[in-house]
Amino acid sequence: MNRAGPVAADEIRVLIVDDQQLFREGVQVIIEAQEGMTVVGSAADGSAAVRMVDERRPDVVLMDIRMPQMDGVEATRQIFLPERSTSRVTPVRVVVLTTFNLDDRAATAIRYGASGFLLKDTTPQQLCNAIRTVHSGHAVLAPADLAVLMEHQFRAPAPLPSSFRALTSRERDVFVAAARGLSNAEIAGSVFASESTVKTHVGSILRKLGLRDRVQIVVFAHRHGLV
Repeated sequence: MNRAGPVAADEIRVLIVDDQQLFREGVQVIIEAQEGMTVVGSAADGSAAVRMVDERRPDVVLMDIRMPQMDGVEATRQIFLPERSTSRVTPVRVVVLTTFNLDDRAATAIRYGASGFLLKDTTPQQLCNAIRTVHSGHAVLAPADLAVLMEHQFRAPAPLPSSFRALTSRERDVFVAAARGLSNAEIAGSVFASESTVKTHVGSILRKLGLRDRVQIVVFAHRHGLV
């Protein structure tokens, strides 16, 4: 069942993408049982997912990585094309679903804009926690795992864009700490600032570098050889 009707403003809107109907329906039951979440649609392949992201405006997309016609990697790339991203009023987050830990395809999807990945045998509680986590702008895999994934994604560091020079000295310190996977509290301790100040710095970094979330800070750092 696809829900396209009115949704409460404070509910997290979820789109489920998987080529197995039984899996989609099972995940929908789990999500609909949660307070503050609703499923606004489901799709069986990547091309349908891209179209439904534009039509249904989900906050979070649960994206199967291996599907016929268009897989989850290509669908993620298309969802985050600049011409699509800039037209959105609110951001969309993608969580890749895979059967393999540290999957290279999942790594590529993260490079394209996904906020992390989950194994398909995850528990219902872990799935719902992941939805809330990415909705708040954080990753859903350990920083160490994300670093391992990114190590093999870029053969050579890319030149630093001019936007990086716009960061202040303190913002660069926060950038490096965030790229290492530190939390706001841990960053605050390392740069001797309050958590609210760190949060402000992170927001400024994202704006200046044109990044969506902290996951993309990690990707940016690895792409340009900064960690």
